[in-house]
Parts: sequence; structure tokens; C-alpha cells
Amino acid sequence: MPGLLLDTLNGLNGPRRPVWLMRQAGRYLPEYRALRADKGGFLALVHDSPAAAEVTVQPIRRFGMDGAILFSDILVVPHALGQDLQFLAGEGPKLSPPLVDAALTALEAVPQRLDPVYRTVALVRQQLSPEVTLLGFAGSPWTVATYMIAGEGSRDQHAARAMAYRDPAAVQAIVDAIIACTVEYLVRQAEAGAEAVQLFDSWAGSLAPAEFERWVIAPNAAIVDAFRARCPGVPVIGFPKGAGAKLPAYARETGVQAVGVDETVDPVWAARALPADMPVQGNLDPLLLLAGSPELERQTAAILDAFAGRPHVFNLGHGIDKETPIPHVERLLAAVRGWQRG
Repeated sequence: MPGLLLDTLNGLNGPRRPVWLMRQAGRYLPEYRALRADKGGFLALVHDSPAAAEVTVQPIRRFGMDGAILFSDILVVPHALGQDLQFLAGEGPKLSPPLVDAALTALEAVPQRLDPVYRTVALVRQQLSPEVTLLGFAGSPWTVATYMIAGEGSRDQHAARAMAYRDPAAVQAIVDAIIACTVEYLVRQAEAGAEAVQLFDSWAGSLAPAEFERWVIAPNAAIVDAFRARCPGVPVIGFPKGAGAKLPAYARETGVQAVGVDETVDPVWAARALPADMPVQGNLDPLLLLAGSPELERQTAAILDAFAGRPHVFNLGHGIDKETPIPHVERLLAAVRGWQRG
């Protein structure tokens, strides 16, 4: 029997709301920190399939989430495309050579670098009960391209945005390479046991409207179309963080089955503006969960009430903060599980 999360992504608007949290497998959990200390660097942990599987199931064991999100990173795709990838303490990810001053054609693809991820998916599926939905994921092309071009993360994606205006053909070639790799990557995750997948476009909000059409909507639509042709029946959740007023167009034009909403979006507006009956995921502010003020329960109920008329997956508006206390997560889950439609 499919779990509540998968049923909801397929259109069920039942009395109980499934819940999982972006980045739920990670640094706020003491059991993760203990395993990370034992295994060493982040990329080594991602490539250690038994350890990555253990990290993936830790929040399921502790909290009974309705979905398990694969423990990995969006930058494994550029790594597979041939860039060198390092995670440096205190500095974040570094990709080399940065494509702002190196040609894509200079890279030699190494697709076998993704093999450990597929092994992780298979191991996790073996450990989960049928009621828990296993979610795979990938970064969306624009977000991944910003890292590939700059060689690192940035606050405003200046290098990629400028290059997209200056040399759109070069950026299109990078995006096309990401699309092709991502489709294969998601298909292989589904074949290994992922029951739904999410596309993270963390930097979608940095683009002007016309650029959003080209670099967010069109590439995600290409991925969804190709993925659906090979994996019919596997839902795709699109999460264009920062899309704001462009969210309805994204939901209509990309073909995603469900749309994730970040914490800056008014859920009442989203419920009204998004396509009728489309499943929605979101959108509590991760900093409210971190703070744990009395507003936590009130705002959780307000989000649940706003989306009561459509299928809704409760989640945060982005990833859980690493300093979030465990009792705050327990309070949130109690509020979601105790909610009743008015």
C-alpha cells in the first residue's frame, strides 16, 4: 500500500496531512553528527552508501516522518559532468574549473560518480516500511549552473546572471548538459526505489521575469517531460525558491505534479493562485521552527487551514536550520498531526 505522502502527491485530499522536512537528514540530529564525525568529510559520507542510507532513515526512526529524503547533494551532478568537487570546512562547496572562465567542452563526464547514490536509494528502500515514501531529488538546471559557473555559492549569483546576458549560448550549453545528466540521474533513482522526486531550484528567485522563463521554467519542463516519459506515475515536486508571483506560471508550465512553496509566500494567496487541486508543499519559516516561539503552533495551523481545500504536504519553506532544537521539531509534528480541518 502506498503511503500517505505518495497518495497526497497523487491528489488525495484526506483528513490527515503528510509531513516531512527539507534537510531533515542532517546536522540538527545528534545521531547524524556522531556518524559524520566517524566518517569524515561530507562528500565521503555521501559516497558511503550504507552510511548515507543510515543518515536518510535517522529522522524516520526518530520522528516517524511520512517521507524519507535521500541524503546526498545537488552538486553531485556537476561532479558527474567532470568538475572537481570539494567541501571545505568553513567555506562550503568548491567546483573547479569554474565555467565562468573555462569551457564546458574541457570537462570529461564521469557518470559512475553517481553510482553510490543509486546504491543508497536501494538500501534505504529496503529499510523503509511501505507507508514511508522515499523521495529522490536533484538540483534544477539554473541553480546547478550557478555553482558550475562561479565555482562556488554566492549571495546574488552575479557570475551566472551576468554570463547569461553576456553569452547566453554558453549558459544554454551548460544548462542542456545539466538537463541530460539530471534526467538520467532521476530515472536511475526511481529505478532504484525512489517513489517521488523533487527538483530544487534554490536560486530561482534571482532572475528577472524573462530570464526566469528561459532558465527556470523551460529547463524544468524539459526534465519533467523526459522523466515522465521514462517513469510514468512517479510524481515530480518542483520547488522554485523565491519565485513569488511567478509561482503560478511555474506550476502551470513546467508540468510538475506538485509545487513547493517557500516561506516568503502567503499561503492564502498561493491556495487561490495555484492551479486548482494541484498538491502543494510547504511552507513554515525554518527560522520560526528554530526560534520555537508560541507562534509556531499558530502559524502551523494557519498554513494547514489555508491549504485545507487541496492536497497538501506540510513542510518548511526551505531546509531545517542546523541549530534547530529537537523539542521544536516534536512540537511542530504534534501540531501537524493534531490538526483537524475546520
